[in-house]
Amino acid sequence: MLVLAIICAVSAAAWIYLVAAHGGFWQTSQRLPPASPPPAEPVTWPGVAAVVPARNEAESLPGTLPALLAQDYPGPFSVLLVDDNSDDGTGVIAAELGEKAARDGGAPLTVVSGKPRPDGWAGKVWAMAQGFAAATADGPAPDYVLFTDADIAWAPHALRDLVRGAQTDDRALVSQMALLRAETRWERMIVPAFVYFFAQLYPFRKVNDPNSRTAAAAGGCMLVRTAALRQAGGLEQIKGALIDDVALGTLLKRSARRTWLGLATDVTSARPYPDLASLWHMIARSAYVQLRYNPALLAGTVIGLLLLYAAPPAGMIGALIAAAAGSTGAATVAAGLAGLAGWTLMTASFVPMLRLYRLSVLRAPSLPLIALLYAAMTADSARRHYAGAAVSWRGRAADRV
Repeated sequence: MLVLAIICAVSAAAWIYLVAAHGGFWQTSQRLPPASPPPAEPVTWPGVAAVVPARNEAESLPGTLPALLAQDYPGPFSVLLVDDNSDDGTGVIAAELGEKAARDGGAPLTVVSGKPRPDGWAGKVWAMAQGFAAATADGPAPDYVLFTDADIAWAPHALRDLVRGAQTDDRALVSQMALLRAETRWERMIVPAFVYFFAQLYPFRKVNDPNSRTAAAAGGCMLVRTAALRQAGGLEQIKGALIDDVALGTLLKRSARRTWLGLATDVTSARPYPDLASLWHMIARSAYVQLRYNPALLAGTVIGLLLLYAAPPAGMIGALIAAAAGSTGAATVAAGLAGLAGWTLMTASFVPMLRLYRLSVLRAPSLPLIALLYAAMTADSARRHYAGAAVSWRGRAADRV
């Protein structure tokens, strides 16, 4: 019980630091300026080209691409969809949707046929690079390039708000974490915690601080100043990145320093994850990549998850069992109180994310169980790597590391 009390005390101290001094990671306040009352409008709206890497996205596009093409944006705006050798008619469906949007006054769409992936390039980054090259090839380059995904749905004013935020605050990158789908039982359980853990790893307030080294972005919505990306050396600098958004955020922050990452409710993901297996794959496919295939980092991550999330409830429950058996010594009391403190802090810190996803705050005490699932997914990610299961983007396998 003494050992458990010490572990719980360490965990509680860690939670005090995380809640009080870790960039306010648990808060959901990092948002673009509200549209009402509107900030000052630019005198001239800059040109924007949206690049949509797409591989086998025929099912997603009818529900998402029309909204992107119909953006209420006052400046020059065009969309380039890079069909990365799809075999489900993605390019044909995109072209049909583009023709319909053009008849309705929407933005022009160009479907770029993807070329074979060169050695050393990750699939999605290669598609992004082809779209960027096409967007900047003829005539004056657009001031900004918007990298977005085929499963992202856009509110009519979302692009206008992004550009206004980038212009007003002079940011080389403005990125928003799309509101992920949380409709099925497993989505409601796993998805808010996924965003919570991401924010814990990359506190948005630190990402947005030019004096902090923390850098990240969210791949579904990344508005990049064209000149800044060129100055940083272009996408070739991150050509092998399997987690392209964090790599791009890091590249631009090192070069231009001023980047921004926040949460969104008007940029949403339509990608369904109907069961635990699909969510497990989504997380396990890249968790070990994030740890740079390092066994020491893997061990540290799993131990850290257990210390932060499993130890507090274990201490509290263990103390209750010991007390019921007649043991009421100082170690038992200490384990119970430290466990209660840690569990209370983590529960309270999860509440804002649940509210963002309009879920009951009664789910918050279950965070330790979800963390155990994430620890298992992380371990499985390493298992897949050593078993030879390559990371893939929409079925396209990456080069082995």
